Amino acid sequence: MSDTETFTRPTTVAEMLERMENFATDEGWQKGLDYKPNPSDVFIVTPPKCGTTWMQQIVHGLRTRGSMDFDEITQVIPWINMAHDCGIDIDAPQVASPRAFKTHSTLEESPKGGKYIVILRNPHDTLISHYYFFEGFFFEKGSIDLETFTREYYIPRQMIFKHILALWGKHKDENVLALCYENMKADLPKTVERVAEFTGIALDDELKEIVIRQSDIKFMQAHEDQFEDHIIRTKRGPAMKLPVDGKLSKVRDGQMGSAKLTLPEHLKQELDSIWKTEVTPITGFTSYEDMRKALIH
Repeated sequence: MSDTETFTRPTTVAEMLERMENFATDEGWQKGLDYKPNPSDVFIVTPPKCGTTWMQQIVHGLRTRGSMDFDEITQVIPWINMAHDCGIDIDAPQVASPRAFKTHSTLEESPKGGKYIVILRNPHDTLISHYYFFEGFFFEKGSIDLETFTREYYIPRQMIFKHILALWGKHKDENVLALCYENMKADLPKTVERVAEFTGIALDDELKEIVIRQSDIKFMQAHEDQFEDHIIRTKRGPAMKLPVDGKLSKVRDGQMGSAKLTLPEHLKQELDSIWKTEVTPITGFTSYEDMRKALIH
């Protein structure tokens, strides 16, 4: 029997969490956290589903003048925590400079000594994106509804809130570039300019045009297979006893405010309540929108 025939996907959050205990090995995860960066190394630091792949494409396009010579973007900008478990050597030479990595660890947890691009996103939209990313791979499609996923997985982890709190107080440091997904979407050319300046990559008009075009949602959708987690799916799927025939596509619709259409009002209010309890006392912002406006420049 093949793995696809042998394994079935979880149908409850409890079962999903049990399988996900084998998502990474402790040794592999720690090897990533123990990495000693060069001062020019760039870390893309994000909660899941907050524009990670989008920023990988921007950074890689800037440093290579738009090379698309990769099967999956993780090969050229590794997920530093998962690299060892996926057979990627984080100390090996990369295809261009600066060296770049992604991580979903917070700024506080990330290896110290490099440059850090931190991206945040509206918690409502992040939840929706996270749910659709997991559905059909980490759990059987249609088996876990959005409310159950929110209450049993998303809210208890508070990942986006932890990232905000880890960033705050450091968001104006010279080695930190703090961005919001919505601001990137509103002004992609400005985002490309800011990332180029921050990473020390000389930006000319031709390079700027290439990167803007290749980090547009339509371009990335047309090259969707290069932004799908083949490596995670094939290397770690069997460890979690998951069929490897699902997709872990990281390019969806790129829409802002989609949660307004699909997230029930009581769940929005619950997330907003967490914001006011956890985030407002530290940042002074009463809502994500207030913070987003403050981070435009």
